[in-house]
Amino acid sequence: MTDTEGARLFRETWIAGVGKHYPGEPKASYVTPWEDTPDWERQAAGAVYEQVRHFIGLSAGHARRLTREQKGRFVATCWTAQMYKHFGDPKPGYVADWADLPDWQKETDSDIFEAIEAVIPAG
Repeated sequence: MTDTEGARLFRETWIAGVGKHYPGEPKASYVTPWEDTPDWERQAAGAVYEQVRHFIGLSAGHARRLTREQKGRFVATCWTAQMYKHFGDPKPGYVADWADLPDWQKETDSDIFEAIEAVIPAG
């Protein structure tokens, strides 16, 4: 999978997760299609995709055995690092700790890890 395809997988899984887990009507920016996603967000999505891919590889695939919550926490932590990279001093909500994230976002982050692990060959 190319970097762009990985970033797009991240974004499409995010949008699907928001649609599935978000209570009520989400903000338009939560479901912006790939074509209209800002460059910084595409870059951040690609970076997190790569981090999850490498994490699975470096663990010889054993990261697949993490709990769903652990998987989501990993994605959330990687995303937080991207917020600091792209914004320097991001809004507190952009860098909230796992415990402070809404349930819909936790579920969506877990979905993202699982979508990425599904396209990584076992081995």
